[in-house]
Amino acid sequence: MALEKEAKGFWRKFWFLLWKDDSLMGWIFSLIFLFVFIKLIFFPGLSLVTGTSLPLAIVESCSMYHDGNLFSNQDTWWADHENKYSSYIINNLDFDSFTMKHGFNKGDILFIIKANPEKLKQGDIIIFNVNQKNPVIHRIMEIKDTPSGKLFSTIGDNNNGQLSFEQDITENQIVGKAVVKVAPYFGWVKLIFYDWQKPASERGFCDEN
Repeated sequence: MALEKEAKGFWRKFWFLLWKDDSLMGWIFSLIFLFVFIKLIFFPGLSLVTGTSLPLAIVESCSMYHDGNLFSNQDTWWADHENKYSSYIINNLDFDSFTMKHGFNKGDILFIIKANPEKLKQGDIIIFNVNQKNPVIHRIMEIKDTPSGKLFSTIGDNNNGQLSFEQDITENQIVGKAVVKVAPYFGWVKLIFYDWQKPASERGFCDEN
């Protein structure tokens, strides 16, 4: 009985400190608790559910940006970019059926799930590792079957052409598949701390580049 009473008293104090204490100590405690919860409970749990080590990804470049973002004019955008898709036999109607056909913006947070190489198709958006600090998030253009597995070829919607590292992406390089934008611009909470370190042409919002 005494143990139960002590436990209830502890949780009352804990709850007050976490949610109701407006003192400096209360704010510090809440921030520490939030950090620990996200780091040790939320993200591991989300990784377990989604099957990928990176269930939420922050977009760090403008390589998938469309002018106007969600309000971009698809026909106008396609007229400016269709040449780079001709070799993949992709037309405007094909692109219109692709996942996130309006691309996404720097600072957006994307929801990522485990990617089954056998089920990936042209137009899907994958996140994959290359020889650089952070993974790349681009759209699949071509899939090849080889004796050692599938090879994927991608292009960024806003890039002029294909980069050398995205011509033959192996299954082992793939971190996951992007399925939806969950928080537009919220990634800037993190990006703002190191975006200034990038070359001047890569800094700031996409519509300013």
